[in-house]
Amino acid sequence: MTGETTIPLLPCRSIDETADFYRMLGFTETLHQTRPNPYTVVVKDDIQLHFFGVDDLDPENTHGTCIVIVPDTGALFDRFAAGMRAEHGKVLVSGIPRVTRPRKRANTGNRAGFSLVDPGGNVIRFFPADEDTEQAPKPTSKLGRTLVTAIILGDAKGDGPQAAKILDATLAKAAPDTPATELAEALAYRAELAVRLGDHPRALELLDRLAALPLTPADRTALAPALTAAADLRTQLT
Repeated sequence: MTGETTIPLLPCRSIDETADFYRMLGFTETLHQTRPNPYTVVVKDDIQLHFFGVDDLDPENTHGTCIVIVPDTGALFDRFAAGMRAEHGKVLVSGIPRVTRPRKRANTGNRAGFSLVDPGGNVIRFFPADEDTEQAPKPTSKLGRTLVTAIILGDAKGDGPQAAKILDATLAKAAPDTPATELAEALAYRAELAVRLGDHPRALELLDRLAALPLTPADRTALAPALTAAADLRTQLT
């Protein structure tokens, strides 16, 4: 049988707050109900999310989550980021709500997914429909291999402190021959974790170290997403 549709129902503190947040991202509210129970529906293209109000909801301890499969996570993230910049002057990478950036992860079939945490603490996980068949180059340094693990911890499991801890330990002992691209990727991600964890002085220190790296034009082309993310972080901190 074909044509089935699954629609997630997620909790929220306020249907008004939730609808406003998703409107910022380009969604349209198609239902706003206050009685007999608070309920809202937001839609963007073929994405449909339903929310029910819970007065005593604690966003820090919400377990609401769902997976949304989309054609292109990079393009969708860019639209979400543009909405956040228009509303807040920055991409929200810390606190609640927040968003992570699309990154390929070893535990998701090399898919570049990202997560959106909404005002109710729900985690909406976006993944591309197709596995990336292009073989990414395997890290050649200990730092590069540690970064793979750190991204799984920080983005998939949401354990920013542990991700930061293992990256700090490896960055402190990074070998002199660590490829500049792997060092740059690690510094950019560690800076994002620092912002996510509220350690802005550490974030600026890492961004300064990244800016001082002797990168070739080819390096900068390969690192374009990471360098763009780093520039966005610096804008928020200065």
